[in-house]
Amino acid sequence: MIKKLFSAAPISQRGITGIMRIVIGIFLIYHGWEIFDKEIIAAYTGWLVDMHFPSPAFFAYLGKSTELAGGILLTLGLLTRFITLPLMCVMLFITFVLGHGKIFYDDQYPFLFFLFYFLFFFTGPGKWSLDALVFKRDR
Repeated sequence: MIKKLFSAAPISQRGITGIMRIVIGIFLIYHGWEIFDKEIIAAYTGWLVDMHFPSPAFFAYLGKSTELAGGILLTLGLLTRFITLPLMCVMLFITFVLGHGKIFYDDQYPFLFFLFYFLFFFTGPGKWSLDALVFKRDR
C-alpha cells in the first residue's frame, strides 16, 4: 500500500470521472437555479449595465440558463463534451471580464469550474453516463 501512495500510477480510475462530473453538475444546477430569482438576475444585469455590455438582461439570462442546462447535462452525462464548451466560455467570462482575472483571490471558484470543464472535455463523461449508453462507449 505504501508503494501505491508514492507511485505516479493511479490507484483507481473506476468511476472517479463520473463522480466528479455528477458533483460538479449538481453544483452548477444550484448556481443556474438563480435564473428563477428576479433579484439575483437584476443584480447580474446591473453588473453588465455598469460595464456597458450590450443587451445586459439577455446575457444575464443566457449565462444562468447555460449554467442550469449545463448542470443538468453534466449530471446526466449527456452531450458532455459539447456542453463543456459553452460552460468554459461562461466561466472564463466570469473570471476575466466580471472578475478581472484574480484567479488566486476572488475568482478562484469560477476558474476552478473552468478547469473541471476543461478536464471533462478531454476525459469524457466516464462509464456512468448517458453518453456511454447512447453512443455505446465507456469513455
